[in-house]
Amino acid sequence: MTAAATGARRPRHDRPDDPERIADLAAAHALFGCHLREVAVPAGDAELGDGEARIRLRHLGVVLRCAVGRVSPLHAHRYEGPVQRRGADRGAGPRPATPPRRPAPPAGAPDMTGGWEPIGATDLAALLAADLTARTGVGNDEFVGQVRQSRTTTAQLLAERPHRDPAPTGDPVVDAYVDSEQSLLFGHPQHPTPKWRTGATGQWRRYAPELRAAFRLHWLAVPAELTAGAGPFDELTAALDPPPVPAGHRALPVHPWQLELVPPADRRLRDLGPAGVPVRPTASVRTCYAPDADLFCKTSLHVRITNCLRKNSRYELTGAVALSRLLAAVPLPAGVRLLAEPAYRTVDLPGADEAYGTILRAGLRPHLRPGQTPVLAGALAASPLPVPDPVAWWRAYVRLLVPAALRLWLAHGVVHEAHLQNVLVVLDAHRWPVGMLLRDLEGVKLDTSRWPEWPARLPRQVGYRSDDARRRVVYCLFVNHLAAVCAALADARPGVEPQLWRVVREVVAEVSDGLGNPPELRALLAGAPLVAKANLLVRWHRAPDRDAAYVPVPNPFGGAA
Repeated sequence: MTAAATGARRPRHDRPDDPERIADLAAAHALFGCHLREVAVPAGDAELGDGEARIRLRHLGVVLRCAVGRVSPLHAHRYEGPVQRRGADRGAGPRPATPPRRPAPPAGAPDMTGGWEPIGATDLAALLAADLTARTGVGNDEFVGQVRQSRTTTAQLLAERPHRDPAPTGDPVVDAYVDSEQSLLFGHPQHPTPKWRTGATGQWRRYAPELRAAFRLHWLAVPAELTAGAGPFDELTAALDPPPVPAGHRALPVHPWQLELVPPADRRLRDLGPAGVPVRPTASVRTCYAPDADLFCKTSLHVRITNCLRKNSRYELTGAVALSRLLAAVPLPAGVRLLAEPAYRTVDLPGADEAYGTILRAGLRPHLRPGQTPVLAGALAASPLPVPDPVAWWRAYVRLLVPAALRLWLAHGVVHEAHLQNVLVVLDAHRWPVGMLLRDLEGVKLDTSRWPEWPARLPRQVGYRSDDARRRVVYCLFVNHLAAVCAALADARPGVEPQLWRVVREVVAEVSDGLGNPPELRALLAGAPLVAKANLLVRWHRAPDRDAAYVPVPNPFGGAA
């Protein structure tokens, strides 16, 4: 989940002068943008023009507006300044008791005076909750509190993030990579609660990647007969410097936060305490990177972050290893690699299997040449991205990512959800994209329509029907990922975005030709709408991610060449 999409979401230094104000603007912009794209545009209740976007809350007699700094062809605009409301029906939503301090409008912004009043994020959430209740007939008594907590968390992260990494390795490549993973202070720009997470504040602060956390994993000694797993787990974790275990036991690293949340109930599981080399939490919070071992540990964590409880189900554990073996034989374009997940271990007891399951993911160094640095794609998208020649830089980027994702799907039936947190971009010494590392096998599924004979030992849950496969590829690749990086380039070079989408069309057309012009790509090139995941509606209906709704958005590279 990742990229920033608003001026308020792009701090240029670690500790802004007014974190409360910036966090409130970011939260309000995210809410406004989600409602516009998922609700107002499909219902015909959105207007865009004269440098601003407006939303009509038809059931409440209220109109909202916000200045637009960059118009997005996919309705993911960059908003500036406060969200404002106007409407005679004072009962439609709570009036701010203390209006937030109003910043000076950006140059060229429309006049925001004359009957309009600013509305803060929490009050905006209450107003939109009233609108969504009226529209859907469904209520949600958690929604406003989740928005408030997400906004508060963002303010805390802005205020408390250390200026410098307190635990650098001294290796500039590793430190730059870790910094990219731990830099996402605002989270997903198209999510109503991007920094909402369960758990006490005192707990998450110790493990927050945004606060540049570093810690040691906690270790359990599990009797061999209660251990389940696959792959060379002990061989790989030896590089983590695990503590010694009693005879007849196996060492299992778990997230220390998980032991606070779910302490072992079975006395046969021995607590060995924190030990081993330091690890750094990545953007996903629960996956930790050990620079000394060049190894990732994807742990179970009973914390809800954005939409999901971040636990490793048994099918995800077994599926990771089975997929790693299966995908080893699938060819990838030059410069693109998939980080394997060759081993897992868990406790073979009901409940404990999901509480303490850990997946090992291969590291980065074998895929890097001297002078190359891996960077999380979400970090590239989180700020204006100035490069000397944005079109040429973008062409190199798209030629790496798009053929890999589309060929995996259409030639091999493999769906890699190439969203901003699932892709590491390898940059050379001149910050030029020269490689892509695709990661997280939880985000890899097989298109069942292309696998009539299901692979042995692969759980059936690791499959998508053809319609689901198409939606996930189109959303993750084009809407979540490419649109966000494209926007970052356009924020640094206004007016360049149409050229960038022409490059995407050029590359998609080349891939289509090479694959015999499959109907899926013919439709996209002809202008078929893209789809965006409806995160606001998912949150409102409290639906699991697997049942997420999608809304159509314009296709900026389809239609006439």
